[in-house]
Amino acid sequence: MSITSYLETLPLSKIVRYTGGAPKNGISFTGYPRQHPSDKNKIILVNDPLGENPKVMEFRFEDILGAEEVHSAVTKSGDTAPLVKVWVRKGSHGVLLEPFEVDDPIRFVNKPRNPAERALLEPAEK
Repeated sequence: MSITSYLETLPLSKIVRYTGGAPKNGISFTGYPRQHPSDKNKIILVNDPLGENPKVMEFRFEDILGAEEVHSAVTKSGDTAPLVKVWVRKGSHGVLLEPFEVDDPIRFVNKPRNPAERALLEPAEK
């Protein structure tokens, strides 16, 4: 299924808006949220949705502690993607899809220095 299909699926279900400080038992992720196309108990979060190499993350709704709206990503042509910050419970499992070049051996488009940069931080500078 293409990334366009993911983004055009049903709208995101209601998530509890978080109004306090950051939860101590959660890790924050920012991206464009969509409901999973085949599992209504999961959320798809697209980090940097309008960039060259968006990352797609998948979490279970039961692992999300809360969410808050943040700025929107905007292209030069005026296309927008509303972004949210979600806090995911520490110790839960997520799925990270990232772009790579099909070759022998496989080459990842972004070569982060450590695993945390793959999901939490902006792409490493080239």
